[in-house]
Amino acid sequence: MDKERFFQEVRGRRVAFCGVGRSHMPLIELFQDRGAVVSVRDRRNLSELGENGEKLRALGVALHLGEDYLRDLSEDVIFRTPGMKFHLPELEEARKRGQTVTSEMEVFFRLCPCKIYAVTGSDGKTTTTTILSEFLKAQGKTVHLGGNIGKPLLPEIDGIRPEDVAVVELSSFQLISMGSGPDVAVVTNLAPNHLDVHKDMAEYVEAKKNIFLHQDGFSRTVLNADNEITAGFQGEVRGDCWTFSRRKRPARGVFCDGQAVYVNGEKLLAVDEIKLPGWHNVENYMAAIAAVWGDVDPENMRRVAAEFGGVEHRMEFVRELDGVKYYNDSIASSPSRTISGTLSFYKENLVLICGGYDKHIPYDPLGPAICQRVKALILMGDTGPKIRRAVENCGEYRPGKPEIHEARDMAQAVELARRAAEPGDVVSLSPASASFDLYPGFEVRGRHFKEIVNRLE
Repeated sequence: MDKERFFQEVRGRRVAFCGVGRSHMPLIELFQDRGAVVSVRDRRNLSELGENGEKLRALGVALHLGEDYLRDLSEDVIFRTPGMKFHLPELEEARKRGQTVTSEMEVFFRLCPCKIYAVTGSDGKTTTTTILSEFLKAQGKTVHLGGNIGKPLLPEIDGIRPEDVAVVELSSFQLISMGSGPDVAVVTNLAPNHLDVHKDMAEYVEAKKNIFLHQDGFSRTVLNADNEITAGFQGEVRGDCWTFSRRKRPARGVFCDGQAVYVNGEKLLAVDEIKLPGWHNVENYMAAIAAVWGDVDPENMRRVAAEFGGVEHRMEFVRELDGVKYYNDSIASSPSRTISGTLSFYKENLVLICGGYDKHIPYDPLGPAICQRVKALILMGDTGPKIRRAVENCGEYRPGKPEIHEARDMAQAVELARRAAEPGDVVSLSPASASFDLYPGFEVRGRHFKEIVNRLE
């Protein structure tokens, strides 16, 4: 849809933004500037909104704050923040009344004039999205990076040209209501996640499938053939289906034999040319390669692989002190991410800081992986007891192997890890859990860990 026509239709209509956050603040100003009658709804009060609250008051938008912020939800168009449950009764009732319930990313997909590459998955989606964007930048493209990574893109819609590209990371919360598809869709893998928000695993999987279900015959879909769930999606793909695998050569896609990466049978690069460590990052590269093959020259892909050093909070080296290396893997917010990342890579004796907010996902698979690699386990947060049970109940556990310690906060966790570590060991924060019990996001958690580690003397 043409953006000018869209904003002409919005002019004079009542538009509510439910939830004040990173994606909604710039949208509030955009829609107000375009003539919409804007209101803002948030569970927090004005003082709890801080600077955003003061800015909203200065803008003169109508504010509905506090526990009853969704009462009398009568606006014509309702934007929900990605973290807001799709099936809230108030939103369901609004849909029944014929009101439009949408999101920033849904509208962006309607209005974006350029090619869209979109990535989702349980693990690896941020790194895959970033690699994909680096490939396209190396090809000389102007890249607009956003979605669940970076910044909202709808406020920048006026500056996006048809010859540009948009690269977006999409969470299940964003995808659950999506009714349009990207030009290229990537699903890195799927495992139980976010079951504190989704009613069950089936709803989580169905939300993820929306990344490709609304594509057409001109699109491309990239799926992980080694993941049982994503491999099962192939029959539902409407366009050009590519897969990537480390187990068998796909008919159309990317394969790694342990030594090199091949595209449709032709060698592209050796595994040791990839600067990022870990087999999970090889898989991230395979997914990104499949997404841009034909759009990015092979030599530009090889150059990115050799030079790209990774994303903050993803197996990020912090410092070495007294012969011990400290790593920040705060992005690991699920057991599968910790298993495929930290627990599959470090061969040294590992001191692991683990635990956080409980998303009601199973932790049993974490037990054997910890027992095989970890000499000392430092537990914190709501999931600490669940992780302890997973370790102690697995067949490979022996008392004291690993040692298990409990910490009340990050400072104590780092102190306990330092005491347990010896020269040659690795200390890694890889929580296998979300951060919301103690921190507003994994970025804040990771930076706090780094601050504490960098202050050690």
